[in-house]
Amino acid sequence: MHSPPLPPRTRSPLLVTGLVCGALSLALLVLVAVRWTPLMTLDTSVAGALHRRAVTEPGLVQVNRVLTDWVWDPWTMRALTAVVVIVLWWRGSRLLAGWVAVTSLVATLVQQGLKAVVGRERPRWVDPVDSAQYAAFPSGHVMTAAVTCGLLLWLLRLHGAQAPLVWTATAVAVLSVAGVAYTRVYLGVHWVSDVLGGALLGGTVAALSAAGYAGYVRRTRRPVRPGATPL
Repeated sequence: MHSPPLPPRTRSPLLVTGLVCGALSLALLVLVAVRWTPLMTLDTSVAGALHRRAVTEPGLVQVNRVLTDWVWDPWTMRALTAVVVIVLWWRGSRLLAGWVAVTSLVATLVQQGLKAVVGRERPRWVDPVDSAQYAAFPSGHVMTAAVTCGLLLWLLRLHGAQAPLVWTATAVAVLSVAGVAYTRVYLGVHWVSDVLGGALLGGTVAALSAAGYAGYVRRTRRPVRPGATPL
């Protein structure tokens, strides 16, 4: 069985990124929980402006619904993660495959737990263009996309992908997270702070998971066996 490739020695930026995103996530969570007036005003004004546009743009509404329900849907992201896990397992990187799978599961549990604890209501409209169930904060679509994209970018760097591929993947990842965030607010099923919270929490989970993997492999000094096939 092949061992996963050993991460580079310096991974402190991952830890710093995770801690910063985590601190920002916590601050935003508190502001949402106490219903901080400036944030609530921003949420209401942006959601209202986008909804007024959406009701006059049925064609764009349909495009956004396809993007949010199919391209960037959480189950699409989880299916992509599952494919990556299977490929890693098949190539002998069993630890890494399990690490990615557990990270995805933990992200889902954190997301659902916070939704239950915060219990924030979604926007309500007399003329809705879309609907969604369960609590609003954080956005599950955005958090799942952020975790998935973050893990995939980390795997590319971990396996020594060339710069052009990394930069292209980064652009796609940013577009995906920002794009799904926009669709959720445009369709009137989330507030701005919901999607921002999802992005920050997704970044927190992905970065801390990557930093944790690097630390674990380094502590256990797992060698890379000759002939190990990188992803």
